[in-house]
Amino acid sequence: MDIQSKLTRLKQQLNSTTQSNGYNTATINPSTINSLVSTPSLTPSSTPAVVPQQYYDPALFPEYKEFTTMEWFYEKQNYTQNLFRKHAGASGATVSIDGRELINYSSYNYLGLANDPRVKKAAQTAVEEFGTSTGSGRSITGEVAPHQEFEREISEILGTEDAVLSVGGYSTNTFSIGYLCRAQDLIIYDELIHNSALTGCKLAGSRRFSFPHNDYDALENLLATHRSNFERVLILTEGVYSMDGDIPDIPRLIEIKQKYQALLMVDEAHSMGVIGPNGLGVTDYFKVSGKEIDILYGSMSKAFGTCGGYVAGPKPLVTILKHYAPGVLLYGASPTPANTAAGLETLRIMRSHPKLAQRVQANAAYFIEKAQAAGLNTYNSKGSGVVPIMTQDSELALWLSVTLFDQGICTYPMLYPIVPRDKSRLRFFINTNHTREQIDYTIDCIVNNLRVAPPSQGVM
Repeated sequence: MDIQSKLTRLKQQLNSTTQSNGYNTATINPSTINSLVSTPSLTPSSTPAVVPQQYYDPALFPEYKEFTTMEWFYEKQNYTQNLFRKHAGASGATVSIDGRELINYSSYNYLGLANDPRVKKAAQTAVEEFGTSTGSGRSITGEVAPHQEFEREISEILGTEDAVLSVGGYSTNTFSIGYLCRAQDLIIYDELIHNSALTGCKLAGSRRFSFPHNDYDALENLLATHRSNFERVLILTEGVYSMDGDIPDIPRLIEIKQKYQALLMVDEAHSMGVIGPNGLGVTDYFKVSGKEIDILYGSMSKAFGTCGGYVAGPKPLVTILKHYAPGVLLYGASPTPANTAAGLETLRIMRSHPKLAQRVQANAAYFIEKAQAAGLNTYNSKGSGVVPIMTQDSELALWLSVTLFDQGICTYPMLYPIVPRDKSRLRFFINTNHTREQIDYTIDCIVNNLRVAPPSQGVM
């Protein structure tokens, strides 16, 4: 059979509306095959094509233009450059920059454990025993005891069958989604999920829909309409939304995923170690079993105070990720002994010292109370360590951030495209070691600054 006949036959197969498993499907557009059939052969040209410079010169790429525009704006406004400033010592409730100690709301070291003597000692001991690197991927000679100990203990705490520890937080989320979902599958996600999850969705090549933030009726409508057209269906949510600081209704999501026989994945980057009476994430907060959630993903760079990522869930799913998912373990380096041992020690401290998380929650509640009493908008934040102060205006958010930096307060603006244009804000990560005096001073500075804020010029 020649190539033309094969392509024609493939087109006919794709026009079929059902698969052998009975699901309706339309995952590949037949027009794609039409274009393949009719595409002429490409022949070399004797004359090189004239390519516009903006296609090969990075200095002309629009992304670089955006960067230089922001630099121009800082210079034009005589703003202190507060990005990529090196700090001395550890970054926690305070941070030292250029000899100045600032109140720090830009660190997600929520529990202050990145500088805890016990955690540092665990990391040092691991380096002494195993070296700075395991030397290879985990599946060959890169496995060390702390990897397995962490996986066993996180599974025990969350109530799951198994877990896998990987080298990076962002990459673990991206590559887990990217491998588990395929072209014949569907991903439905809350519109505010993290960029790492969105990148995973694109990598998967699955059909995908977003639903309005925390709108579970909209989610149900999408599932009722589309579930039968796909094989695996994955629902993506977060334990704490990293921009708004709110907590979704996990029990409702469990109910929906069970009704439609879908998989539920919860991103616990900002919830594990912070929310719940014991600070142990969504299972603790809602008193649900980890077995009711298919995938619990967590980042080690937040409350754990180190680097890496993990996925906890059913043993078959974790086994698939361990053995077959590129970027989770396959084709990648293993988590370093120091990072793994630090995360393991942090996990044990989290478990035995719930007051660390309780102080984060109390400090955040106090911050919100004082801010709202002063007329500031903290949007949807409740029960977490993330508190936004809404400005709605990007130039105001940028000016306020720079002004606070000069006043000894470190917090950064969240601007478009990270958030919608009309939802610009300053984002505050609340730390277990923040004092009420620091919070009072911060709120007073914000209020006083807003009274004298310059009008926006429409540049941003």
